[in-house]
Amino acid sequence: MAIYLKELLLGLYLLSHSDYYLERLAALGFGVPLLLFAGVFAVLLVALWLVAHVRLAAVRYLFALLFFASTLFFDVYNRVTADYLTYSTFVSLIYSGGFIDEAFYQYRESILRSSVGALLLLFGIALAPRRRLPLPEYALVAAPLCGVLLLTTILFARSGEGARGLPAMYTPLTYLNLFAYEAASSTVGPRETVSLPRHAQAVGHDIVLIVDESVSGNYLDINAEHGVRSNLRQSPPGATVYNYGYAAAIANCSADTNVTLRYGGTRSDYLRINSTMPSIWQYARKAGLRTVYIDAQRVGGRLQNLMTRSERREIDEFVQFDHMPVRDRDMAAAQKLIELLGNDTAELVYINKIGAHFPVHDKYPDDFMHYRPALPRGQYADISDTGERDGFDGQADDWGRYRNAYKNTLLWNVGEFFARIFAQARLDNAVMIYTSDHGQDLHERGNPGLDTHCGGDPVVEEGLVPLVVIQGGGLRDLDWQRELAGNKDRSSHYNIFPTLLQLMGYELTALQAVYGKPLSQHTEDEFTFNTRFNARLGEKPNWKRIDLKEVVTPVLQ
Repeated sequence: MAIYLKELLLGLYLLSHSDYYLERLAALGFGVPLLLFAGVFAVLLVALWLVAHVRLAAVRYLFALLFFASTLFFDVYNRVTADYLTYSTFVSLIYSGGFIDEAFYQYRESILRSSVGALLLLFGIALAPRRRLPLPEYALVAAPLCGVLLLTTILFARSGEGARGLPAMYTPLTYLNLFAYEAASSTVGPRETVSLPRHAQAVGHDIVLIVDESVSGNYLDINAEHGVRSNLRQSPPGATVYNYGYAAAIANCSADTNVTLRYGGTRSDYLRINSTMPSIWQYARKAGLRTVYIDAQRVGGRLQNLMTRSERREIDEFVQFDHMPVRDRDMAAAQKLIELLGNDTAELVYINKIGAHFPVHDKYPDDFMHYRPALPRGQYADISDTGERDGFDGQADDWGRYRNAYKNTLLWNVGEFFARIFAQARLDNAVMIYTSDHGQDLHERGNPGLDTHCGGDPVVEEGLVPLVVIQGGGLRDLDWQRELAGNKDRSSHYNIFPTLLQLMGYELTALQAVYGKPLSQHTEDEFTFNTRFNARLGEKPNWKRIDLKEVVTPVLQ
């Protein structure tokens, strides 16, 4: 029996993915595509068999570890999202590498479960072969390299598509090859300086962009009858609240949205604009504003959302809360904003809030547990963006508790956040724009999966965000009321950057020609969000239109 242990382990590994292979076969049907698929599948299986018989132990162990890590990555993603790992999604995950430590907490159970099958592959390759194949050693070593190269060539020719249904351990390695090629061959031009004309003197008031985290537009009371109290339904003393209702996000992933909000990418030209045009910080400085970035999510000076060291140098004050409990960081951000609004210095303030990114078990104090039953508490107080969901299997009862914990989190990180600002801040000399980076799939429909956003085939709620303008009573820069009725439930993140530029005094016609329409104009927005933001190798972005008739509103419990 021992002599066949290697073969048995490899066979069991392949058998563990049988549903994945059969699903692809069923989709292909009979014909030439099936024959081509079978041919590639056979080549990759032979390459796997050959690498398992490499006689040099160190080389065999290296391949075993590479294939183990690759299949584990693929299987964990599939288990968590109930979706296929596309190349675009793979690139988004690479760009979100700053969250990897928290992700290990969040998905530890899924990683452990997926490790069972991955270990079969690991030992199936790593165990010393009991027989020698009649091939030279270099041929055995070259086999898996040729397999990856073959699949890389196929995917390159097909804009990243073509690995579906093939042996899973090859897919992430092939995607990594494509990503490395793109990085090496990128011809992005240098960052431009500000050239738009301005028609005003230095800005004399504060401009604030508050970007919440994972706050879905259909869960707040400003948009939904039974939504969570946001304290945004009525104007506070000294300011007026303009609710633009539901808005379309840029994308359903944080990094994609935030980098575009900072650089002004448009639907038709976001890759070039985000890569080569001036940042919002450069425009603010040109307008005489001091620049402040408040990052409640990260600590220790770590950068996120594709911010570079070069961009960091454009920010006059960079604020993080290193020793503050995660639960209290949005309140710390509120307090910092209160100080900034009262310092008699005109500033651009960009805030990335903690918001309601999973885990939501402990992101609110006990006094704010209004919705019950909620997720168990006490284990995730130090986790900002991800955390282990102990016992969370994605069943209906699990999601019911999750939604209640989510609502409690909104009560604290949205409702209490604005309650403190409205009660304590000087509002008369500031314009604040509030939105979220993306919405959430909280599985109100009973759809499978454990993820809440960043999926490749999202529900409309993942792209649905709130959009609110709060203008100080002492300012008359823009007539928000004029186009409010026409733009409500019809605008998007893409209207925010040109709005900020108009507030800074940049000439409307010139900025609109580059960045599109601000909220002061009739936006005529397409009301779509990008589900394939990292469109690569000739792929096109995938725009999902939000039909408000499809939106599932939360049930008050």
